[in-house]
Amino acid sequence: MSGGIVLHNRKQFAAKHDDPSVNDEPQARPSGGSSSFLIYSSHFGIKGRPFSLVPDPGFLFWSTNHSRAYSMLEYALATFAPISVITGEIGAGKTTLIRHLLSAAAPDLRIGLVSNAHGDRGQLLHWVLDSLGQPLGRGVSYVQRFSQLEEFLRSERAEGRHTVLIFDEAQNLSAKMLEELRCLSNLNDESDELLQIVLVGQPELNEIIARPRMLQFAQRVSAQFHLSGMPPEAVGPYIAHRLYVAGAKRKIFTRSACQLIASASNGLPRVINQICDYALVYAFAEDERTVDADTVRQVIADRKIQSLSRNFVAD
Repeated sequence: MSGGIVLHNRKQFAAKHDDPSVNDEPQARPSGGSSSFLIYSSHFGIKGRPFSLVPDPGFLFWSTNHSRAYSMLEYALATFAPISVITGEIGAGKTTLIRHLLSAAAPDLRIGLVSNAHGDRGQLLHWVLDSLGQPLGRGVSYVQRFSQLEEFLRSERAEGRHTVLIFDEAQNLSAKMLEELRCLSNLNDESDELLQIVLVGQPELNEIIARPRMLQFAQRVSAQFHLSGMPPEAVGPYIAHRLYVAGAKRKIFTRSACQLIASASNGLPRVINQICDYALVYAFAEDERTVDADTVRQVIADRKIQSLSRNFVAD
């Protein structure tokens, strides 16, 4: 079998080393060359990684907050809002929602996704054209790039499609780039709706838009929503949902464990995932079939989750 690390829980390790206090026979665990194999998969009767930190629309849990945020996106698309803004705390699940939108997009939508754009005025058109699969010639002037974009948008409209540009991590856009986006939104006229812009970012994006110098931009924002953490009562169902998608046939996290996770995570899906992933490893190591509050408490202490919940990496 191809490479990989074989890990054993505490009882298996003791048995392997002839510990007389443990009588259980060690069970072989495959080294697993597949990335979908986890050390605790067969132990808990699941497949894949239920609490991956990678945004995966296949695991999307429709909490009240996520349903409202997505409804706002659908509303913005249906009403052809020139500029829409979705903000949320770090790890709230914004990118997962966007990926679901991409996977469920109607055929009459042409969507360009720009992730973490940076630079200054003029460079924005480079990111936009690239996200739409348009050729990027060298030495092309700003006017030529602008004309290229407008021609593309009008050709898409003539074919019965309209174009949506989604900017993820939009809080990193400079004020000049946001102003350029406002100008791009003006490509729409009374007879042709050519372009919609969706900005997705962290709460500081709202602070940028609220600046006095951004008044014209703010006036173009027709749909706006802030995605906060899930309420405590939604965390247990969220955990159960992800385990069910991964193939779980029984309850794995106790009610008290879920309550502790809800408190430590502020209801942020990414932090919940981190806690749950480690908790499954800890329970496996102790040959436990369920994850209780003591296990979660140990994970929180070891991983310093309380401090991470407000300062986690981007989702």
